[in-house]
Amino acid sequence: MLLSLLEKRRSIRKFQSEPLNKDEVAALAEALLRSPSSRGRNPWEFVIVTDRELLGKLALAKEHGSAFLTGAPLAVVVCADPQRSDVWVEDCAIASTLVQLTAASMGLGSCWVQIRLRSHGDGRSAADYLRELLGLPDHYEVASIIAIGRPDETKSPHPKESLAYEKIHRNGYGRK
Repeated sequence: MLLSLLEKRRSIRKFQSEPLNKDEVAALAEALLRSPSSRGRNPWEFVIVTDRELLGKLALAKEHGSAFLTGAPLAVVVCADPQRSDVWVEDCAIASTLVQLTAASMGLGSCWVQIRLRSHGDGRSAADYLRELLGLPDHYEVASIIAIGRPDETKSPHPKESLAYEKIHRNGYGRK
């Protein structure tokens, strides 16, 4: 059941150095391509990175929160052609989430690195840095980078009692 997977899934930032095998990478790629998009426009594109040197450069994409990419055996750069769809952000978010859930279902860990609207640190945006690094078309936008690998840390699930049930409203805001 998906809920049991969601209960266990946590953001993992420490990975074993072992690379993912060909079948694991293929399954993750298929999950990305099966991601739904508004009106079937599929504005997203995915750059799967396994090269250690390039992963180190991805880790420099923004000032804070991306350094752990150096230790990930695989990263997926989720980008899109905004000319294909006005909801490319949402479509990329769906794909980013689905690849993380697929990774979790395979016993792998993952963590989302937010890129859209983040700074690189040298005056450029993180997306500009990645467009140049990866040779993306100038008009493409980068939503996120998803780090994936075999976990080298264990995190306990959030207890059900700690969930923010006050955020649930029934039949109108403020109605419990």
